[in-house]
Amino acid sequence: MKAVTWHGKRDVRVEEVPDPAIKEANDAVIRVTSTGICGSDLHLYEVLGPFMAEGDILGHEPMGVVEEVGAGVSNLKPGDRVVIPFNIACGHCHMCGMQLYAQCETTQVREQGMGAALFGYTKLYGRVPGGQAEYLRVPEAQFGPIRVPDGPPDERFLYLSDVLPTSWQAVAYAEIPHGGSVTVFGLGPIGQMCARIARHLGHRVIGVDGITTRLEMARRHGIEVIDASDVHNVPEEIRERTSGRGTDSVIDAVGMEAHGSPAAKLAQTLTGLLPDAMAAPLMSNAGVDRLAALNQAIDSVRRGGVISIIGVYGGMTDPMPMLRMFDKGISLRMGQAHVKRWIPALMPLVTDDADPLGVMDLTTHRMPLDQAPQAYEMFQKKADGAVKIMLQP
Repeated sequence: MKAVTWHGKRDVRVEEVPDPAIKEANDAVIRVTSTGICGSDLHLYEVLGPFMAEGDILGHEPMGVVEEVGAGVSNLKPGDRVVIPFNIACGHCHMCGMQLYAQCETTQVREQGMGAALFGYTKLYGRVPGGQAEYLRVPEAQFGPIRVPDGPPDERFLYLSDVLPTSWQAVAYAEIPHGGSVTVFGLGPIGQMCARIARHLGHRVIGVDGITTRLEMARRHGIEVIDASDVHNVPEEIRERTSGRGTDSVIDAVGMEAHGSPAAKLAQTLTGLLPDAMAAPLMSNAGVDRLAALNQAIDSVRRGGVISIIGVYGGMTDPMPMLRMFDKGISLRMGQAHVKRWIPALMPLVTDDADPLGVMDLTTHRMPLDQAPQAYEMFQKKADGAVKIMLQP
């Protein structure tokens, strides 16, 4: 089969690799019909190379049709249309019993000290082959796959794999009071959906980004926006719009590669020049992130407010303004999305023909799998108005 494989910084290729097969009783194999490129994939493209191996298959936002199931899978049959959550969970361990599926004890990558295994995402998360491919082996298929109805286009359901539950969790973790306000930093795919979900739930939403196409997309969905490229002091602008207080909550949908952090960017670049055997332990124990967005979030939230971090961070020695956070009484919540936890709330919205979250207005580019290298480059450079790219095998 064809698959998107990693070969180094900014070097992904479409290659022929062996077809996946059933290995365990709880496996399934699906034929992938659509798969997304996530902002987290760009971290592999740029920063997290020391945790990758040449030939690793990328991707964690797939959906498709079941081809084969193992003897232990009774909830699926060949021909079922399914979306695959990006994290791999068993559904029956202690953590899954608490609906903390991203911490599943059955698939935890203990040798790396990490949580549940993820598709297509470094040795830190199990080196499980990803879904930017023609076929995908799905472990723990007795629980993970989400069945969706036949008929509507893939875009109606594809984002149940990651974007929608990740965004729903970010809004839930933000604990926005009834009729309250939230600032969303970063209007990429996750930020777009965070903003739409918060507005759908009745909150005032201010979206912050510096890219015109992203700002325009947010405006189409009724989001109040701040153009970070046109405002000298974003937190000050937010306070001016909120009676001098700041918003009740803030969602950081940017993460480790925020613009405006030159020292941390230099540290990431220099680390990336080291041999992997040196770079990986350095990043694991002494890594730093670009914290411009998070620092602005801390400055923008009102006293006693909540910051929900959904952008991916990977540093271990990040400096935090603890005095300011303590003085303001800020609460922080963060973590990988517990995908299956949020599906009952999301399924009625994606099956509604009125499309209340605008899932049909998120994909900006649809490209064949063969064009994945061009797609990654376009997404990384934010060229041609790219907000979300969907690959189709």
